[in-house]
Order: sequence, then structure tokens, then C-alpha cells
Amino acid sequence: MMFLKRLLLLVLFFMWVVPPTWATIINVPGDQPTIQAGIDAAVDNDTVLVAPDVYYENIHFREKGIVVASHYILDNNNAYIDSTVINGSNPANPDTASCILIVSDSAYTTEDTLAALIGFTITQGTGTKWQDEHGAGLYREGGGILTQYLSPRIRNNIIINNQATDLQGVTSGGGGGIRIGDGNPSIMNNIIVSNSALYGGGIVLNYTGALIKNNIIAYDSADGAYGGGGGIWAYANASSPKIIENNVIVYNYNSTAYGAGGIRIWSASVTLRNNIIWWNIYNQIYGSPTVTYCDVQGGWAGEGNIDADPLFAAENFYLSDSSPCIDAGDTSSLYNDPEDPYNPGYAEWPSMGVLRNDMGAYGGPDRAILPYVPFAVHEIPNAKVPQQPLLQIHPNPFSKLTTIKFQMQDVRSKKQDISLKIYDVAGKLVKAFLLPTTYCLVPTSIGWDGTDTHSQPVSSGIYFCRVQVGDDVATKKMTLIR
Repeated sequence: MMFLKRLLLLVLFFMWVVPPTWATIINVPGDQPTIQAGIDAAVDNDTVLVAPDVYYENIHFREKGIVVASHYILDNNNAYIDSTVINGSNPANPDTASCILIVSDSAYTTEDTLAALIGFTITQGTGTKWQDEHGAGLYREGGGILTQYLSPRIRNNIIINNQATDLQGVTSGGGGGIRIGDGNPSIMNNIIVSNSALYGGGIVLNYTGALIKNNIIAYDSADGAYGGGGGIWAYANASSPKIIENNVIVYNYNSTAYGAGGIRIWSASVTLRNNIIWWNIYNQIYGSPTVTYCDVQGGWAGEGNIDADPLFAAENFYLSDSSPCIDAGDTSSLYNDPEDPYNPGYAEWPSMGVLRNDMGAYGGPDRAILPYVPFAVHEIPNAKVPQQPLLQIHPNPFSKLTTIKFQMQDVRSKKQDISLKIYDVAGKLVKAFLLPTTYCLVPTSIGWDGTDTHSQPVSSGIYFCRVQVGDDVATKKMTLIR
């Protein structure tokens, strides 16, 4: 039995990495003290295997075709993703403050797919001052990850709380979570949450092809530049297509009604298939993509599209048993969910129903069991957000006091419980306000002075304000700067 277990681990390792016989595994910190030292010691086809810890680094792949991975690749245990952290908050140069750079100087390398980044939590990056290759000037790009002229595999990561918002010396800032330029990377099975930028809060696709597949893209925000794109911002065509397939794209935000909180598309051909796109403010999609078999709030023209509450289960954006997104994706067998080996003809969990594709992150042949989203999502499912914003916060960001204003859109005929709570980015309750039960919620304002339930000041950072009236819920991100 022990032999079989070791054989299985070896097979899994080779499935992820596929190294030739001469490749070397460099262990961090066993062989090299830091991730960057491991990369510097590696050559093409090597693997830098990183043990669980918090690494305060801003790493550069140095144009090497290598795999940098946590121990997740050994047994697909999501605990390794949570416990192996690349924290980019202490860069040697504030203008090179992306957590990870996977870049080349040459456009001839765009088809190079050897580089891979697998199994990390990537956080606190603030982007790199980057000269746009197409003459647009200097930008602050890629808070978490920046790629250029390469096609890496970025898989099974948590990309959280990164930003590209500093305008000093630059025209604008994009790609709070990931900025992709001039390549054709695959971005699969990631959690991309709570990132911010002036445009493309979650992901920027600039003159690039890409496969964006089986990700959760949520709670990301854009400040309205170039039409925003809280979740995804895509611009210009490339030799490879932009395909956005089987993702959950929800609760993202753009600060202006011009553009999109969900997906903003500029002069680009984009294919959207089998996605759930809901509860984004303002606008779910802005642009002219090809959209099929998607659940889009407010509706969208295209084969197989629906407009129905996705009815998520109580955690991690799994679909509930009654979700209209089960077996509602593309009918082609190419997109079928994996079959349950113990129940032929039915999908293996977390896919649901029969084998036809499920819309969302848990549908299709490449879906995985994702890490838990680092926010109290279990308190938000099935929220029927009003057509107009329920919640306003001003000023935001703030340093001493902000005003939280909320109002229901319709008159209630019965008493409703009202709750207003503030959470940190880890989903921990910071403060709860006691509010009276009422028949009809009139405009209500409450001040928050940046203290917790014990009246102690909380630290600078991103927090989430959540107001609930009966079954109706609204959540908005706010930034405290001491």
C-alpha cells in the first residue's frame, strides 16, 4: 500500500511538471534559502519546489522556462496553497513591486509555455512601473503578477489583496491581480479576489491571447480608468484568441457607470462561454464579446444564455442542488463535466447533475476543488441585490471616519431584520452595528471610526461592509489608511 501511494504521488508530480530526465528539483529552503535564489540556480525545465512558509519576496523568473510550485503539486492538497505565501509588501525597489514577474525582452518568445506558477497565495504586491510595448507610455502594472511576451501556466493560486493604483510617475495602473501582455498564458483554477487597480482590478489582457478558465474572480475593483473592468479588462486582438470559459465572475466593482464592474472589452475579440456573471457593479459586461451558455444578470443575446439567480450553495460558490446553472453549459461533449466513477452517467462533485457542462468554476473537464475564498462568502449566497446600489460609503478610502449610507429600493410589508457588519479580508468579523427592526428601511447613515467591537483602532487595510435587510444583501469594499 505504501508503495502504491508513493507511486501515485510520483505520477501526480509528473502530470503537473512533466520534466525531462535531466531536470533538477531545487527545494526551498532545503537547497536554496529563498524562492529567488532557487530561481537563480535553476535552468530551463527545472522545478523550484517551495515548502510552506511566508516568503517576503518579489520574484523574477529571469526568462527561464521553469516550474515554481508549492507542495500542492505533490498531492493536490489545497492546504499547501493557503500556507505557502509570496508576500510582495517589502520590495527592494518600490517601482518593481509586483509579487511575480514572468517577462521577456523579446516578442519572439510569446509562444514559450515552459514557465509555470502553481499553488501559492500571492498577496500585497503593488505593481511595477512598466513601459507599454505599444507606445502608450509608462504604467503601473500587475500588482500580483505581471507577464509579457511569454505564455506561462498560472494555476491553482490564491491571488488576493494586490493593487496597481499608485499614479506617481505613471499614466495609469492596471491589472491589480494579474496583468498579461503579448502572449497566450493559461490562467486556470485560481481564486482572484479583493484586488484593485485603476482599470482591470482582477485581470488585464493587453494585446494578448489567453485562456481564462475555471477561476473565481470576485470582490475585485477598478477606479473607472479606460472603462474600469472590475473583474477583467481586455484590449486589442492578438494572434491567439481570448477565451474566458467556466468562471464565476461576481461582486466586482467599477466606480463609474461608464464601463463595467464585471468585464470591460475594448476593440478586442473575446469569447465568453459557460460563465456566471452576476452582482457586478456597474454593468456586468461592456463591449461586444461573443457570449454563449452564460448566466448574465440582466440578460445577454447569444445561444444558451440565461438570466437567473445562480443560487450558490452556502460556501465557495458551489452550485446548490436547485441552481439553474447545473447542466446548462455548452452541450458539446468537449465541455462535459468529469464522470463520477461510482455513478456512471452523472458528474463527479463539485460538478453537479449529469455530464453536460455546469456553468461556473466547477464545470468542465479541467475544473478542480478550489481553495476556500478568503471572505465570509457563506454569508452572502443567494443574495438578490437590488437593481440600484443599496450601499454607499463616503469617503472611501478614509483615515478617521467614514459614513455608511444604505436604503432599500422597495417598501416592505412586514418587519425585516437589519444587520450591518464589517469584516476584514480574511472574513473575520471586525464590528457589528445594532439596528432596530423596521417596516420600511428609510435612508439610514452610520459612521464608522475604524474601531473594532472593543473600541480599539484596527490597522490600515481593506475591509468589507455588509448590510442585510431580510433576504437582501449588499457588500462593498472600503479602504482604511492610517
